[in-house]
Amino acid sequence: QVELVESGGGLVQPGGSLRLSCTASVSLLNFYGLGWYRQAPGKERELVAEITNTNGNIKYGDSVKSRFTISKDIVKMTVYLQMENLKPDDTAVYYCHVRGRYSGTWYDPDFSSWGQGSQVTVSS
Repeated sequence: QVELVESGGGLVQPGGSLRLSCTASVSLLNFYGLGWYRQAPGKERELVAEITNTNGNIKYGDSVKSRFTISKDIVKMTVYLQMENLKPDDTAVYYCHVRGRYSGTWYDPDFSSWGQGSQVTVSS
């Protein structure tokens, strides 16, 4: 079992910034993908950003490109999401996510684990 603990959400004015953190209970190197998703009221959960551990490739959702940055600190076992120039449409619950788990020579491509969610509200 993997525990993902998120922090850093809150209320911010339009144009403001926030940084979300997600700390894992095991090494981030155990996973293929490290990412953030969000879900606004009445909408489906959508990808915000994901970084692939094997080659460092990063993918962003179209609505956050050039405003959000995903990063990781292997030593701290933490994934970050730096959010700039926030807009009211960014209001949502943000979830940390890891997928694909390595264990020695064994790999489970179907492994998936979610954080508890962190509310981000952008409003004046």
